[in-house]
Amino acid sequence: MSADHTAPDDASEGSGQGAGGADLGRSHLTFPDLPRLELDQLLGQLVDRAQEVMATQGRLRGLLTANQLIITDLTLPVVLRRIVDAARDLVGARYAALGVISPDGGLSEFVHTGMPPDAVEQIGHLPEGKGLLGALIEDPHPIRLRRIADDLRSSGFPPGHPPMNSFLGVPIRIRDEIFGNLYLAESTKGTFSAEDEELTSAIAATAAVAIDNARLYESARTHGEWLQASAAITSELLASPTTERATHPLQLIAEHSREIAGADLVTVALPTGDTGDELCVEVAVGTGAERLIGRRVPLSGSLEGTVLRTGRPLRLAHPDNETRLGSVAPEDLDVGPVLVLPLVGSRRVQGVLSAARLRGRTAFSAPDLDMAGSFANHGAIAIELAQARAEQQRAAMLDERDRIAADLHDHVIQRLFAAGLSLQSVAMSLGPGPTTDRVLTTVADLDATITQIRTTIFQLHDLPRADPAGLRARLLHVATDAAKALGFEPAVRFTGAVDTLPTDIAEDVIAVLREALSNIARHAHAHAADVDLTTRPDRLVLTIRDDGIGITPTTHPSGLANLHRRAQRHGGTFDAGPRKPTGTVLTWSIPT
Repeated sequence: MSADHTAPDDASEGSGQGAGGADLGRSHLTFPDLPRLELDQLLGQLVDRAQEVMATQGRLRGLLTANQLIITDLTLPVVLRRIVDAARDLVGARYAALGVISPDGGLSEFVHTGMPPDAVEQIGHLPEGKGLLGALIEDPHPIRLRRIADDLRSSGFPPGHPPMNSFLGVPIRIRDEIFGNLYLAESTKGTFSAEDEELTSAIAATAAVAIDNARLYESARTHGEWLQASAAITSELLASPTTERATHPLQLIAEHSREIAGADLVTVALPTGDTGDELCVEVAVGTGAERLIGRRVPLSGSLEGTVLRTGRPLRLAHPDNETRLGSVAPEDLDVGPVLVLPLVGSRRVQGVLSAARLRGRTAFSAPDLDMAGSFANHGAIAIELAQARAEQQRAAMLDERDRIAADLHDHVIQRLFAAGLSLQSVAMSLGPGPTTDRVLTTVADLDATITQIRTTIFQLHDLPRADPAGLRARLLHVATDAAKALGFEPAVRFTGAVDTLPTDIAEDVIAVLREALSNIARHAHAHAADVDLTTRPDRLVLTIRDDGIGITPTTHPSGLANLHRRAQRHGGTFDAGPRKPTGTVLTWSIPT
């Protein structure tokens, strides 16, 4: 029984073992649901983290590539463009821009990418630093927005501007200076992440170093160009005064200043007028220069006048609300940044150099002012050197004139006078007859020649002036002016004290000579003319002779009537008659 009972138990046990063995085998091949889910999650997380690491590695590689791209050039415009392109590609933005902050706030430059050309043209002027852009200027900390329109600082977009939602702005800081801001808009992922902000900040840090290096390079290059220009101008100034120059030093200074300073227009104005209360534009180079040459600028109320009086340079970013521009630019030229520099000489300010850029261009910097101001002083050196050379030449001319006048007086006149006395002695010994008449005519010609030489001696001592002083000089000036219409220069002779005549008589004498020479030029068809002015204690006689066709019935009498009235005004006479063999003799005579 026990065996029977045991067997079934064993069998059952064995059977149970068999079943249990089968279950045990199945439990080794499958997993419970809960551990399997945990493992799947761990594997999924591992894959996600691996993908994140690969993405991060890719973005870091992109950041390194962007850094290398940014720092491979030292030209500032190229650096700014590369910064914008690199930030846009790295972060994944549709639009990117870099705004350069101007010294007086706002934006002086705005480099952008991604905007369609037709949209740029429709929008017109670039942003000036308001709204969100201005907020980043006022508070230089990163700004990241999901929607621009939801921010209270947003001022909207101008007509034609493409829609923008997501926004990321990061300042570019160079040591303690905020150079500008980097702007990104419309993320390709829908919104910018914190990682995007970190990458953009990293690019901004690299950009700061690259911009600083580019500015130092630009400053060194510009300084070298100023030095080269200074050497060229110095060589020009020290050149021999007999050397023919292709260009005046002031012209060279203006051209170099425009090229190196990057100006659109440069002018040089010098004081003029008897009272020195005006400036005259002597040199102008650039846009609208042809309309400025010779322009008069009053000292009162103009930038140039202020600089001339104070001797201190001016640098203006926007001259709209300042005093009048004067010679800086024509009225219709849209002027932006301006430099006005004094030409400081050894004793006084010799003039003013002005440089202007068109509106929208970058403002002049403090180094621009310093280097251009130092270079502008070459203009003062040029002016003073030209004045010194003019004085030297004037002194040499006066010495030469004195020597010629002395030779004429001491040698030529004396010999002519001696020859005339000898001929008179010969005529007295010959007695009356044709031969004696010819000798006496020759004596008269010698006497006229002596009078002409004396007039020439007086003329040598009269310095040429724009406004001649004294009756003698003014009459010579009238004769010189009439030479162009006559086709020849009339001979003028003086006898007696001419410059002591009263003013009213002197004015009428000048008017009579001008009218007479004008009549000869218009009607006489002459080839030569002589003018004799003789003043005696009791009478003045002005005689004008020509070798023309003489007075004809077609001669207009109004001119001669004017001469007659002027003579009658002083109680004198006027006579017009023929001259032998041809021509006319006008005699205007008044008591003195």
